[in-house]
Amino acid sequence: MKAVVLVGGEGTRLRPLTLTIPKQMLPIGRRPMIERVLENLARHGIDEAVLSLGYRPDAFIEAYPDGRCAGVTLSYAVEAEPLDTAGAVRFAALDAGLDETFVVVNGDVITDLDVSELVDFHRDRAAGMTIALTPVDDPSAFGVVSTDESGRVVAFVEKPSADEAPSNLINAGTYVVEPSVLGRIPGGKRVSIERETFPALVAEGCLYALASEANWLDAGTPAAYLEANLGYVADPDGSCRLGDGAVVKESVVGSKVSFGPGSWVENSVLLNCASVGEGAEVCSSIVGPGATIGARSVVASLSVIGEGFAVEPGARLAGQRLPSTP
Repeated sequence: MKAVVLVGGEGTRLRPLTLTIPKQMLPIGRRPMIERVLENLARHGIDEAVLSLGYRPDAFIEAYPDGRCAGVTLSYAVEAEPLDTAGAVRFAALDAGLDETFVVVNGDVITDLDVSELVDFHRDRAAGMTIALTPVDDPSAFGVVSTDESGRVVAFVEKPSADEAPSNLINAGTYVVEPSVLGRIPGGKRVSIERETFPALVAEGCLYALASEANWLDAGTPAAYLEANLGYVADPDGSCRLGDGAVVKESVVGSKVSFGPGSWVENSVLLNCASVGEGAEVCSSIVGPGATIGARSVVASLSVIGEGFAVEPGARLAGQRLPSTP
């Protein structure tokens, strides 16, 4: 079976990390996010995937020059201009010549969803398209779905207020799609799958959904990206340098990271070649590749330090993003 993986966005919620690195190439537990996504697809018999690319496409192509990733054969569809979610699905599927039932996944969703179960459900109902759903406490930041007893979607509301949400089940970013649906998506322009395609399919009665209790995390925000990484806590590897009295606790550390004497790092992510100065503290924060945390500085409360940025000695940062971005 084949899949379309949506990885074309600019990752604005994760700036400044994504100013230089596409979101899905950021590591989760020392492996690029895209590998975690494809790995779960491979478990369910998906052996080919087309990456729908837009922002910094060369990063993906250069990372997998043999066209293989996590046991999946890759092809690439590069948008000349942003086409939004439905437009990207249409463009990538047509570019890859997909003419049978296929799967679509958002490339920033980390999940162990049973994709095989979703496909079987879709086929049993002869659906045009089927959405995976996941329950959340506050659905107001997501696309919220309600269904009838058969699983047919009767309402799809994008980002409703809390008191208007028809359920607590949200679009989990994995879909099963029939090629016939592509003909319902206009070409050559931006088309939102959430605001345009789903409502149209609801009206036709061919959109279905299946809820799952599988682990699910949209890793596209600093808090979620940190949470995803902290599921893979490990000691720094042999390429890292720890000064006298340096402490690293419950963190994920890339290669060639250095820790000055008396430094303290806890519940954080430090990417390759980052440096923490003498007596500095990094707590519940993300430090980009090659960034420098100056001596005796404190970086805390979900601060995000971009690639190569130097935090001045003695600085006190709480919840800041540096360099600052629009």
